[in-house]
Amino acid sequence: MSKARIFTATALLLLILHLLISVSRSILLQPICPLIDSHSLSYPKQLFKSYPCPLWSSSFSLCLLHFRSPRRSTAALRSYSSSTVIRTENNPLLKDFYFPPFDSIKAAHVRPGIRSLIKQLERELEELERTVEPTWQKLVEPLERIVDRLVVVLGVISHLKSVKDDPELRSAIEEVQPETVAFHLKLGQSKAIYNAFKAIKESPDWDTLSDAKKRIVESQIKDAVLTGIALEDDKREQFNKIEQELAKLSKKFGENVLDATKRFEKLITDKKDVEGLPATALGLTAKTAMSKGHENATAENGPWMITLDAPSFMAVMQHAKNRTLREEVYRAFVNRASTGDLDNTAIIDQILKLRLEKAKLLGYNNYAEVSMATKMATVEKADELLEKLRSASWNPAVQDMEDLKYFSKNQGVPKADNLSHWDIGFWSERLRESKYEINEEDLRPYFSFPKVMDGLFSLANKLFGINIEPADGLAPVWNDDVRFYRVNDSSGSPIAFFYFDPYSRPSEKRGGAWMDEVVGRSRVLSQDGSSPRLPVAHMVCNQMPPVGDKPSLMTFREVETVFHEFGHALQHMLTKQDEGLVAGIRNVEWDAVELPSQFMENWCYHRDTLMSIGKHYETGESIPDDIYKKLLAARTFRAGSQSLRQIKLASLDLELHTKYVPGGSESIYDVDRRVSKRTQILPPLPEDKFLCSFSHIFAGGYAAGYYSYKVFGYKKLLPDWFLHLSYRIFIIGRKTVIVDNFQIYEVGRGVVC
Repeated sequence: MSKARIFTATALLLLILHLLISVSRSILLQPICPLIDSHSLSYPKQLFKSYPCPLWSSSFSLCLLHFRSPRRSTAALRSYSSSTVIRTENNPLLKDFYFPPFDSIKAAHVRPGIRSLIKQLERELEELERTVEPTWQKLVEPLERIVDRLVVVLGVISHLKSVKDDPELRSAIEEVQPETVAFHLKLGQSKAIYNAFKAIKESPDWDTLSDAKKRIVESQIKDAVLTGIALEDDKREQFNKIEQELAKLSKKFGENVLDATKRFEKLITDKKDVEGLPATALGLTAKTAMSKGHENATAENGPWMITLDAPSFMAVMQHAKNRTLREEVYRAFVNRASTGDLDNTAIIDQILKLRLEKAKLLGYNNYAEVSMATKMATVEKADELLEKLRSASWNPAVQDMEDLKYFSKNQGVPKADNLSHWDIGFWSERLRESKYEINEEDLRPYFSFPKVMDGLFSLANKLFGINIEPADGLAPVWNDDVRFYRVNDSSGSPIAFFYFDPYSRPSEKRGGAWMDEVVGRSRVLSQDGSSPRLPVAHMVCNQMPPVGDKPSLMTFREVETVFHEFGHALQHMLTKQDEGLVAGIRNVEWDAVELPSQFMENWCYHRDTLMSIGKHYETGESIPDDIYKKLLAARTFRAGSQSLRQIKLASLDLELHTKYVPGGSESIYDVDRRVSKRTQILPPLPEDKFLCSFSHIFAGGYAAGYYSYKVFGYKKLLPDWFLHLSYRIFIIGRKTVIVDNFQIYEVGRGVVC
């Protein structure tokens, strides 16, 4: 690395460090249902992030627990105490705990637990409003404690609903949701708290505050305005009704998607109909059939149960020779939650209508402007980004389709010039195999789950000087497959913990992959008065579970997904910021959150890293070097098509939240088809209603923000300090590195969020 480049990199990082200390906005990273790429049918590795807790706002979306000193013993770690926690004998939600009692919480605990806790916190809020002063000790610290005690419980419940869903839990959450939203609004619209934050900003001591504290104050003031604090009484009442209804509708939308996904089951008894499916898929579908009562099902002889869960669905779309089966499964997937009692069409219209009303009440022209108020971009800049990327992606995507037609014609495919949506994934895989002599299914034996995790942890040690060790048994878990880990610094002292729930469970678990926080780092919530509370995270994936005596054997895409979510988790766990409201992933602008995740994905193509994780599960043999080179060569296969798919989703998102008029002459499906004309080479089916399962924007946090997935690589959208196209930059509290062509250069250590 030349001296000039080192100087440039160092100067850039110093500026980044200065600015990123104040960059922090909260994100709850949540699940995504896989959306079909009508060009490549690729399962997107940039997956949903998680559903926010029912009580959520950008300034206090915290799932916080009181942590003891990190140097305490395991026995001490198990204990949790707080003088203000409500104590009951029978409700685990209200008992003292360190790690959440995931294994003992039942639906019956939700109603009494939440209601009791809200009553207590309302009394504490009233006391805070009565005694509040514009100081950190009299305002921010008690506010953080109030938020912490409710959101940690709601976070636990919300998480269980995502990974262990059942009707009783749904009903209980639905019943208490209005009360939790009401408390959130009461807190966000507190004039006493709002005025105290304004007084801090206007005080002579403002310039003496740290950047992190300034960030907290400014975010709280902005968020109070966006929560309707400046509205007159009648308009505030209308605003609150809208918030209640939006929470209800988003929850129902997500439940309908999950139920529709679970509802589709296709039992196959004729082996000819599953021809082409790899052995791993046959094992999974037989295992699914067994779970549905077909006790004698085997991978060899069936019967086989096809579902819309990602591992089953993708196996069919990419490998099933039975074209009729592919068509049936494809049509079912793109029409999820669009018919009968699970139809989300009316819910979408109502969500868009209420979001527009909310924007108007707050003085904005549309909901996208509300969304952008807490992001780095503007509507205009996001539109500019998407159009430039669309223009750059169009011709490569056209060429992708021509290549596929030519290849399939040479394979003797009838009507190869008129391929259908359910043909794209299948023939794309055959073209990939032919062009690069690489088959993802053949790679599975080299990517066993234990070896992948070992390699990932080894990389984390190399990059950040941390050691990750299993800590199973230290914390209760919600399923026997869940692993628990402790993250230690170089001296062996714990600095963070995380859960990992890797396998698909279609009967109870949402699809996709996500990371979320359980608790965040916090000085205020220290138990010993000196050491900050340590962060805890959870990662959730939906990869192929173990079948028989084989470990979980992963596709390369599943490996990328694990690295992606671990990047998010690292940003949360390795922060050194002690101000709880801006530590880790909290208070990072939504259109910046994909930097660490995409950074970690890139290491899957780093030779030494890939060789460390790619070892045959039986022989221990490393992945052959020629296969590594083929993986590198195939990295941009059909990149134009994949990029255009994401651009279509992002453009549709912005269109619905800027120009669409609910109840007007255009339906949501008209908008979809209009956007598709300029973003899709193969037009959607006339009956395609994928919008009804677009959980990113109707049940997650990506409304008018899906463009975030395409931010990196377009310099003009972001401040100049954020991107430097010559380098890949990654910042996690413990160490700052620049990676140039996968060579690691440590530039400095930062104390950043």
